Amino acid sequence: MSKIFSFSGTGNFFTGGAIYSNPKESNLFFSFGHHVDEYFPHQKRPRISAPIVFSGERFEQKKPSIEILPDECLFEIFRRLPGGRERSSCACVSKRWLTLVSNIHRDEINDNKCGVVSEVEDEDVEGDGYLCMSLEGKKATDVRLAAIAIGTSSRGGLGKLFIRGSNSTCGVTSIGLRAISRGCPSLRVLSLWNLSSVGDEGLFEIADGCHQLEKIDLCHCPAITDKSLLALAKGCPTLKDLTIEGCANVENEGLQAVARSCPNLKSISIKNCPLVGDQGIASMLSSASCTLTKVKLQALNISDVSLAVIGHYGKAVTDLSLTSLPNVSEKGFWVMGNGQGLQKLKCFAVTSCRGVTDLGLEAVAKGCPNLKQLCLQKCAFVSDNGLVSFAKTACSLESFLLEECHRITQFGLFGFLLNCGAKLKALSLVNCLGIKDLNLGFPPVSPCKYLRSLSIRSCPGFGDSSLVALGKLCPQLQHVELSELHGITDAGFLPLLESCEAGLVKINLSGCVNLSDKVVCIMTDLHGWTLEMLNLDGCKISDASLVAIADNCQLLNDLDVSKCAITDSGIAALARSNQINLQILSVSGCSKVSDKSLPSLGKLGETLLGLNLQHCKAISSSTIDLLVEQLWREHGHSAPFFCRYPFIGDLLLDIEYPDNGCRFLNGQISITTQLLGSGF
Repeated sequence: MSKIFSFSGTGNFFTGGAIYSNPKESNLFFSFGHHVDEYFPHQKRPRISAPIVFSGERFEQKKPSIEILPDECLFEIFRRLPGGRERSSCACVSKRWLTLVSNIHRDEINDNKCGVVSEVEDEDVEGDGYLCMSLEGKKATDVRLAAIAIGTSSRGGLGKLFIRGSNSTCGVTSIGLRAISRGCPSLRVLSLWNLSSVGDEGLFEIADGCHQLEKIDLCHCPAITDKSLLALAKGCPTLKDLTIEGCANVENEGLQAVARSCPNLKSISIKNCPLVGDQGIASMLSSASCTLTKVKLQALNISDVSLAVIGHYGKAVTDLSLTSLPNVSEKGFWVMGNGQGLQKLKCFAVTSCRGVTDLGLEAVAKGCPNLKQLCLQKCAFVSDNGLVSFAKTACSLESFLLEECHRITQFGLFGFLLNCGAKLKALSLVNCLGIKDLNLGFPPVSPCKYLRSLSIRSCPGFGDSSLVALGKLCPQLQHVELSELHGITDAGFLPLLESCEAGLVKINLSGCVNLSDKVVCIMTDLHGWTLEMLNLDGCKISDASLVAIADNCQLLNDLDVSKCAITDSGIAALARSNQINLQILSVSGCSKVSDKSLPSLGKLGETLLGLNLQHCKAISSSTIDLLVEQLWREHGHSAPFFCRYPFIGDLLLDIEYPDNGCRFLNGQISITTQLLGSGF
């Protein structure tokens, strides 16, 4: 028995080695004194519930910790918790717990199997997926995705997830997407942009757990291949909307799988995928279950074959957009138009396609009798003849946009208007250098009674003669936009004002530097009773125009007089008017507006929802501070917070301090250290 108490770990009693490095420490475990002689019978080794630390002649017992349990045990505990709120609370303890909880699949949850009832009863065991989350840049990490998966599962379920960019050091990977797939089975919309770290493994997880997915957007994800599309096609048969852009490893096989397995697919958008060819596009259009209504193809290596398939099998297509297809020729557009399959096509947009010619355009007009909107951009081979032929055939056309088509001249423009159908409501010309101002004599013709909107922007050859002719031809205009037209003067615009019978509602004359106060005075006199929006940015107007506006425009709610020669007197005239109720006012770059306008701007602020004071160098920063404080008292609750929030109640400020102080730009704040100490 004496051997038991003198045991130091070197005998056969315990073969695991010495318990203590110092033999004297063994006496601390059995401190009975020298006069006691005890016998201990053989028994089981006692269970140690917590680690024991021995130091010198004393020992300390650490507080028991659940962290000593292995992951398998913690996982079993977490999946048996009575509700989602309890699991969310556990996930907040540490990253280890967060990872474990996020890896619990919904099918593995064992709720209330032991009769345990949550203190706060879960109201959403099966969420409907109405929540929407968005992660951008540095905020896009696996940890945040895990937190989202756990947090939304007990609050209605995640329905939409948008990830833009990724953290450079700990970005989104398949681990984060696995958490989403296991915790968010209600996910219906997933958008992944610029994620080089996400590959096929991540999409495998989504396809395995998110079977309700209806829309997926994969943009610039270079690691994604056909394997991802194969998995999505198998796991997400309810897919309705597919967008793939800048994914260099996606080929035809993946698109073919989607066409076979997703009968509800309604919209596809394939851009900048060099390995996608005719086989992939043709399979999606020619599938027996094809119900595609929207098709958008851009920068693909497809040929006339794809357009022929679209023209023959696109019986449900209503919206078609073709951009930068270098291998498509005139024959492709001609065959597509004559395929008689695009009877339901309503919107057609073509950009930078050299195959679009007069012949192809006429064929499209004949083959698409219900076409309502046409957009031609950078179509270098479309001429006046093709435009006129199209107008004669497309009887249902309501809106037409022509941009950077330099072969179109004034003859083509007016020939189109004279031959278009009675349903045309909107016409837009943008940067068409072939249009020159010519004095053309038009025979008496019936006017375009249904044209309501006219927009001509950045066409340097467009001048007064063309504008006068348009005024006579289109007497029912309500929306007029003439931007950056230096050839327009008072002599050309005044006849247009006099020709408009219905009353102009929106007028944009930004950049028309040769228009003066005379135009504004007559405009407000003739159309002030209907005018709601007026943009005079850069026009040669003065306070006289603001006085006329204040006296005649009762319905005006949006006024832009940026870079004009107005002064404090003009602002005061607006403020004195009892009948004008402006909601948006821009006086950006008005160098003659000074601190004296503070009372007037404060008075206008009673109704304003947006105010732009950028580049007003005569307004000091102290006046800006007083104005913002005054507006805050009227629209908000507490003045000291105006620098953090560009919105003051319902008012959006767009202010730039002249001394590089505090800036409010388009709803975003940038504060320099010179004025306020630090930025937000």
